[in-house]
Amino acid sequence: MRLAYFDCFSGISGDMTLGALVDAGVDRASIVQAVGGLGLECELTFETVKRAGFRATHARVSAPPQHHHRHLHHIEAIIEGAALTDRQRDLAKRIFRKLGEAEAHVHGTDLRKVHFHEVGAVDSIVDIVGSAVGLDLLGVERVESSPVPTGRGQVQTEHGLLSVPAPATAELLKGTPLAEATAEFEQTTPTGAAIITTVAASFGPLPAMTIEAIGIGAGTKDPKGLANVLRLMVGRTTESEAAADRVWVCQTNLDDVPGEVIGHTTTRLLKAGALDAYVTPVIMKKNRPAAVLTFLCDESKVDELESIVFAETATLGIRRYSVLRHKRERQGLTVETPLGPVLGKLAWLDGRGPTFSPEYDDCVRIANERGVPLREVYLAAHQAHREGRTSAGGP
Repeated sequence: MRLAYFDCFSGISGDMTLGALVDAGVDRASIVQAVGGLGLECELTFETVKRAGFRATHARVSAPPQHHHRHLHHIEAIIEGAALTDRQRDLAKRIFRKLGEAEAHVHGTDLRKVHFHEVGAVDSIVDIVGSAVGLDLLGVERVESSPVPTGRGQVQTEHGLLSVPAPATAELLKGTPLAEATAEFEQTTPTGAAIITTVAASFGPLPAMTIEAIGIGAGTKDPKGLANVLRLMVGRTTESEAAADRVWVCQTNLDDVPGEVIGHTTTRLLKAGALDAYVTPVIMKKNRPAAVLTFLCDESKVDELESIVFAETATLGIRRYSVLRHKRERQGLTVETPLGPVLGKLAWLDGRGPTFSPEYDDCVRIANERGVPLREVYLAAHQAHREGRTSAGGP
């Protein structure tokens, strides 16, 4: 699988994203041509610069001062009128809509009434549309990102002086892992936050991959002691897409919760979409017996499942971290036995012969219905698979 990883160690902005894409090999002429079709009075150029002594590409948008504000429908009309592909147009509109929703929330207004100030300016429109075009031309199947630092201090906006992160940036980054911010300026802008939270499927450490290209996009500032750049690494994962994915492991220690409650909690977690849930006995401080409740899930399920654990156990905290999971490819299969059809799974890895596993719940059901030992159902299912008495479909 072809993958793009944004290393946002110094934050992310629209111009940094554009610069990184071009530096990674995206045809700059195609981006300039697409931006030129927006009908805006502007010029997009790219130049090689240095940040803290390192070479990088800086995207620069030149446009005359503008004092009028734009609503979302104005910007969407500009995007609709441009010579973009459907994928590029859809991505640009999704980024702006995410940005608009954040602005509407922090200003307490309706999305249709949001006035885009800084982010409605020509340079932000160019940054977002150009990034959408560049990401499409990059030709990756998945985008991941590092945790994002916001920066510290204050930033001047049309609403006055605001603390970093700006309100819209903070809203956009809800649920996104943040890195420690040490720089005294705005490292992540609303435009950058909208782009990365729209395109990144997950946030975490650099995944296992073979790097094919590296792009370095420069920010406008060149502070001492910090390379103000965005690094984009493009390559291929070392495992096939079907054999690997990234999941979250969440854990909490429980030393004052009855076993019945823990059992009920694991049942709720599995019904709510956890990939797995299990309990490990441990000895905690002061030699107290306890249990570690662990569950695995997709990133989109973390908050929902953690809320179940907080509600059921009243735990004070839950640890979470992402891991790369190497797994077998799977396919549902039904085998025809003398006891009746049994559901199961075929699983294989790296071209090796498949293995068959009968589904436990289905075997228990048949054992109870037929009044036979469970092991006989398992034996009959494996025998049916060896003899080829199978049909498609399964759990």
